[in-house]
Amino acid sequence: MTEPDTPREMTPEELLHRVEAGEYIQVLDVRAPQRLAGGGHIDVIPADRFFNMAGSQVRALDDINQIGMAKDQPVAVVCGHGSSSKPIAALLHEQGFAAASLAGGMAGWMMTAYPRALPTQTGLDHLIQLDRVGKGALAYLLVSDGQALVIDPARNIEVYIARARKLGAEIFAVADTHVHADYLSGAPALAAQLGVPYHLHPADNAHVYEGTPGKLDISPIEDGAELTVGRATLEVMHTPGHTEGSVTFLLGDEAAFTGDFIFINSLGRPDLGGKVDAWAANLWKSVCRARESLPASIMIYPAHYASDAERAADRTIGATFDAVRAESEPFAMEREQDFIAWVKGRTSSFPEAYRKIKVANVGLLEVTEQEAEELEVGKNECAA
Repeated sequence: MTEPDTPREMTPEELLHRVEAGEYIQVLDVRAPQRLAGGGHIDVIPADRFFNMAGSQVRALDDINQIGMAKDQPVAVVCGHGSSSKPIAALLHEQGFAAASLAGGMAGWMMTAYPRALPTQTGLDHLIQLDRVGKGALAYLLVSDGQALVIDPARNIEVYIARARKLGAEIFAVADTHVHADYLSGAPALAAQLGVPYHLHPADNAHVYEGTPGKLDISPIEDGAELTVGRATLEVMHTPGHTEGSVTFLLGDEAAFTGDFIFINSLGRPDLGGKVDAWAANLWKSVCRARESLPASIMIYPAHYASDAERAADRTIGATFDAVRAESEPFAMEREQDFIAWVKGRTSSFPEAYRKIKVANVGLLEVTEQEAEELEVGKNECAA
């Protein structure tokens, strides 16, 4: 049994819940400052409750109050994997701080997915957005009549299984809107473990840089195909541009799961496959098709977001198509050449890890858990 005076561990889920609830909580990141530049950090609201000082420097302080933290408020101590934060939390505890070590450290934080209930659409009993806050990545769980479909899951597949069962459903199919570049998809492993279909557009089941066929065991989906979830039906809309096989899943006129095609404040960048000219032209065609076919009131639910500025009042990520168009410069463009120039003017370098992730996501490269953590470091950079 843990002694009363021993600082406890705080799970990433607890920390996220407390931050979401607006509680006063401070975060002390004891990684070297240069580690934050590449690996990001935990966003606390307001930002002045975040502190960074290497653990060795903390231990060398004559007065730990020099860090500047409030002594009467809780502190979550964070390191890479939850080991070196423990002695720092103990030191703070000895000095009278209500300190806890974050279990799993930043690695655990990066994999944590916070479930948020979205308005239930026609035919669905539950619609859950699973927000991977550390990555700015979103997955979706659609439940109807005891069946569950998972869209764009990360590699922590037990999260989706557990959430479905909590809602009284079993996962009967898994789908990716496209082959991701910024994180390792959990869809193939989830489908294999449960023995259910993995839906993906076949154009994405290939090594994008070399043209080599991928090794994914997919149930291919094409434009106009339908996926049935209990009483609900999703139509596949092929929306290439971010990738060749990018699709949007349409739930009638009510919801569009757009993957990395349409974001709340941008579009998916077309340069991650090294084919910016061809893919930018495809993206323009997809934009034109969306303008012509998607109703103004349909809710846009993307696979990524860039910042809290994209959140609705209830902290979910989603907006009506007319609201997205009103704030999106490219959707107002009438000429393809202006659109292409806009896209190319916003291309920039992207993490070298994205190349490996894409190859791994088509089954052509195996990575260890440690390699996966290193590859996925930092927020997504998928928007133009």
